[in-house]
Amino acid sequence: MTHSVESELSRFVAELEWDDVPAPVQKRVLDIWADTLANALAGRRAANTAVVQQLADRLCGPGESTVIGGATASLTAAALINGHQITAFTMCDVYRPALCHITPEVVPAALAVAEGGDVGGRELLTGLAVGLEVTARLGLGIDYPSFRGKGWHTPGIIGTVGAACAAARVIGLNDRGVRAAMGLGVSQASGTFAALGTPAVKFHQGRGAVSGLWAAMFTADGLGGTERGLTHSDGGLFTTYADGGRPELVTEGLGRIWELEQISLRRWPAASSLQSLVAALLELGDDLDPLEAIASVEIALPPTPFEMCAHVGWDDELTAMQSTRYVTAVVLTDRRCWIDSFGAVRRADPTLVDFAAHQVTVVRDDTLPPTGVEVRIVAGGRVSALRRDRAPGEPREPLTRSQIDGKVEQASAGTPIAAAGRLDDVTTRVGDRRVVEVCVDLRTTAAANRGGNDREYAASR
Repeated sequence: MTHSVESELSRFVAELEWDDVPAPVQKRVLDIWADTLANALAGRRAANTAVVQQLADRLCGPGESTVIGGATASLTAAALINGHQITAFTMCDVYRPALCHITPEVVPAALAVAEGGDVGGRELLTGLAVGLEVTARLGLGIDYPSFRGKGWHTPGIIGTVGAACAAARVIGLNDRGVRAAMGLGVSQASGTFAALGTPAVKFHQGRGAVSGLWAAMFTADGLGGTERGLTHSDGGLFTTYADGGRPELVTEGLGRIWELEQISLRRWPAASSLQSLVAALLELGDDLDPLEAIASVEIALPPTPFEMCAHVGWDDELTAMQSTRYVTAVVLTDRRCWIDSFGAVRRADPTLVDFAAHQVTVVRDDTLPPTGVEVRIVAGGRVSALRRDRAPGEPREPLTRSQIDGKVEQASAGTPIAAAGRLDDVTTRVGDRRVVEVCVDLRTTAAANRGGNDREYAASR
């Protein structure tokens, strides 16, 4: 007999219709979709994107599947590239209870099969809803402290299963097929925190999208995995990764309480642990003296962000976005935070580098909440200080649609998508359109984009 957790989840995935989703949750899914597109369009210009595309093309060959903001590629290659682009600039979503970036796995897998199957936008949105919800609920069930204590990294593990569910729903698998797809997703689940600070941490997410895609497609052809992939006593996800976990939380209130509403979005390209820092620095910025007049800056972080971000350097884009000292220096210098803040030219600015290295101090403060920050700046004989207990984009302080649209516009500036004025169609009218039409709008014919990525990558080495 199939375990109740797999059974309940699979029925939810297979049977949910877009009209079953409450209006506030529909709005949240659309906001996450729009934010994901912004991240992918921006990620098209990331230093490593050209390398990922070249490798994906070599491994998988050509095809007709859409690369967001790019050309086309094979089904697998498109999922890999899109997954990388969404996470490339470290500004995609984060589900904080399990420190999981969900959209880089779920969206590429669902988009690939939706385009290939020529389905409607509502089916794509339904697939996204179940993929987001299942991944977040698995994050509840894994007992994150136990999971993290073993060194596991969630995107390539629970994200893979969520991606499998999203793709399975778009394909139209029945509940048994969904269970088999989840099982095959678990068979491919992997990724550890040893990758932090290296390009491999992004690989977990792109590969998670591919693994979820493969799980659903293999299952559709009769090659699925165990129907007890989550709870099997010998190798189930909860048994293997979290000493049994808390599987009862996965289905508690399923379809009534939507855990995807607890997914945070990021306003700026910086580590999720540093979003409150960027907000605080920008809030202080209008009243501050120029950088050369600032004598010192002290940043207090709670324990986990301190461990992850206090001692990171800025040798490349990725580490710079995770570096408390560099983020502090560049935001105070530019009074803004966007992808060009972390490019090779900016990281080589001697004034900026000297300030980050010698005038920014990072301390640990165990009294701060998990996403909090306290900033203390000494300049011109006066002290400016600000404490923030949470970051913009968290569930209690969600990004507005205007802020998300602004992020989309920034990310797409200078692209054929922006020039053609199709952003509104791509971000807000997807439910009324065929996915193939949406995907045409997500492509560009600007071959120069790839050349630009190659040059930026070479400059950053």
